[in-house]
This record gives sequence, structure tokens and C-alpha cells, in this order.
Amino acid sequence: MEHTEPQTTDPSAADGDQPSQGPPAPDDESSTGGAGGKSRRRRRLRRITLAVLLVLLLPLLTAEAALRVNYMGDPADGTYTRNRDAIWLGHAWVDGRKDDADLAAFARRVKTTGIRDLYVHTGPMEHDGTLPESLYPKARRLIDGVHRELPGVRVQAFLGDVLATEGPDGMRLEKAATRAAVVDSARQVLDAGYDGVHLDLEPMHSGDRDFLSLLDDVRAVTRDRGAQLSVAAHQIDPLPGFHSFWGTVTGHPKWWSQKFFGQVARRVDQIALMSYDTMQPLESLYGGYVAQQTSLALEATPPTTHLLMGLPFYHENRFGHWNHAETVAAAVRGVRLGLSRTDADRERFGVAAYIDFAATDEDWTSYRDGWVR
Repeated sequence: MEHTEPQTTDPSAADGDQPSQGPPAPDDESSTGGAGGKSRRRRRLRRITLAVLLVLLLPLLTAEAALRVNYMGDPADGTYTRNRDAIWLGHAWVDGRKDDADLAAFARRVKTTGIRDLYVHTGPMEHDGTLPESLYPKARRLIDGVHRELPGVRVQAFLGDVLATEGPDGMRLEKAATRAAVVDSARQVLDAGYDGVHLDLEPMHSGDRDFLSLLDDVRAVTRDRGAQLSVAAHQIDPLPGFHSFWGTVTGHPKWWSQKFFGQVARRVDQIALMSYDTMQPLESLYGGYVAQQTSLALEATPPTTHLLMGLPFYHENRFGHWNHAETVAAAVRGVRLGLSRTDADRERFGVAAYIDFAATDEDWTSYRDGWVR
């Protein structure tokens, strides 16, 4: 609002002269509170905003540049399949939707690849850890068919559930009764003829001692049966302690510490790192990220445990997963680069494709040309 000086009684004013002006009003343009002051405040705000953005973006840009550099170079000779690869299969294989003709076609596709383990979706388990037998009525037919069509290939029961780690609903591993029920579910699928148990419990927070206890108990069962225990694992901190920072900011820690990844790896026969859904916007950055994850996982995984790196055989476009960036070709190249730099001769190593029903011919070709050879 403009301020006006009160009318003066100066005689000269009556003759048409302008009244004398007092001090500038508080919001006069020449004052610090006027347009000049506002302009200075805007400039100061812009400088502060720019400084904050630089503080936030500089580490991110530095990290992304490092990933791009990580994607450069040539993989070492011989960094191809060790014939220890795996693929996740959908529930249709055990509920009756897939038949013998589907299995024959699948067998023709994978016979000349390195795939030796099938993680077949057999759950999900109930939140209390139990597994309804009605979920997998055709499991025995599938297992017998795979053993017939693909000798040497193992069929593992893929058992998963949502954990109540970030919401009120889900499985609670802190309950001893729930863990005991999961162990019973493992026995149940082995009784049904499966060659192993594959656990995928998410979101699993880094350092979860109840999960480690569960793995110890399930491992005792699988060892007694001569079966495999495998697990789907979260990605490893790209920077030390990053899961703690991300969890504080978003409420979803997402990553595991490298130490926790190693603790899990020592308790299982196979650990499959889900190296997709990485938020990377470019193919080169995604490939560099996979190379980094491969190196971190190799460092943490004992040579007696079979390590697999995930390949994205599915296609989505959202913030966490950009289809144009997360390609099988980039993942395979990243795996080979990480393997080359860290442990090129690792024997118990492979890739795991997620998932069969979403895979395209291009995905299979990229896997064959880049990894199987």
C-alpha cells in the first residue's frame, strides 16, 4: 500500500506549489523494503537455492559419472556362462495353465543355454508362514517333465511373501511361530518333489537377524534332504551406509550393506542378486551400476556359494525401472565387466533371468549372444 504525507498548511501550497516531502515512506522504491529490496531478496534466494541444488546434485552427478566410467573397457576373455544360470518362472507352470506342449517348447529354448535352475513360483505363503497345497496342484507333473526333458536341471519352489517391515500388513519374521511355519513349508515342497527352496521375502531390511535365523533353520532341512537353498537378495549399498540414508529419507532402505549380503550368502547354496529396478535413466549408467554390483557381490560371497546376477527379462516404465535403460544387453555387459575386474575365474557364478512370461525374443537373444556364446 502507498503512503501519502498529510496535507500541509504551508501558504505556498495554496498558491499551487507542491508541499515539502518528508522522509521516504517505508515502502518507497528507494528503500530496502521496496522493489529494490525485493529484487535483492530474490537474488539472494536464487543464490541459496542454487547452492542447495549443487550440494544435492554434485554427489549424484559424480556418482553417475563414475558409473559411466565403470561401463567402459572390455570384459576379459572367458567371462561367459559357467552353465550355472537360472530363470524365475511364473505360477502358471504349477496351477494347470501350462501343459506338456508348453514345457516342450520351453525345453527347446533353454537346452543350449547355461540355465540349470528353475525358480518356479509356488507360493505366495500366507502371512503366518503356511503354504496352501491347493496353490500348486500340477507341481509333480512339472518336476517330472523337467527331469525328463531337461536332464540335470533343478526345479526349486519359489516361495515369497510381503514382509510387515514398512507397513501394518505382511509376514512378521520376529515371530518364532511364523519362522517355524516357513520351515514347515520348505519341508512341504520338498515332500512334493522339488529339488530346492527359493525364498524371496520383501522388503527385507539390512541386518535382519530373524531372517538369518530363518535361513539357518531352512538350511538344516535342505541339507538333510540333499536339496538346494537359494534366496533372492536385495542390491548392495553403492556407497557405504547408503541404505540408512535412503531409509531415513524415503522410509524404504532398499539396499543391503555388503556385510549383511555376505552373512546371507554364507547361509545358502545360491544367492541371486536382483540387479534391476535400479532407477538408472541411461543404458550405460545401468550397465555400470550392474558392473559395480557384481564386484561388490563377488567380494562378499564365499566361493562355496553360487552367486547369480539378475537380468531384467521384463519391461516397465516407471521411476524405479526405465525400460530403455535396463536392458539385458547392458546387464550382461555389466556382469562381465564386474566379473573381469574382481574374480574372472569364479566357478560358482551365473546370471538369473526374471521372468519367463514377460521375456521377449530380444531378451533371449541378448542373453545368448552376450553371455552364452
